[in-house]
Amino acid sequence: MAAYIVVQIDVRDAATYEAYKAEAPASIAAYGGRYLVRGGPVEQLEGSWAPKRLVILEFPSAERARAWWASTEYGPAKAVRQASAHTEMILIDGFREPT
Repeated sequence: MAAYIVVQIDVRDAATYEAYKAEAPASIAAYGGRYLVRGGPVEQLEGSWAPKRLVILEFPSAERARAWWASTEYGPAKAVRQASAHTEMILIDGFREPT
């Protein structure tokens, strides 16, 4: 079942974060992941949640998503992201229609 990583990002060092944006996609693809949402305008419809930047990644499974996040391939990019932005990140399983 597909799994999704949802990330709320508050970029604090835009120049450094640009390096992350250049490095991260290759490691995501190596684990079967892909971007569904990568920044862009956020329109608040209800409540008080108003992330400055939102990213949604899709992986073939939660196991693949966890493997990517903990991988040596992603490690250098993760360090750049953590140094240049504050993030809130969750992993969630996708929806499967009952059979």
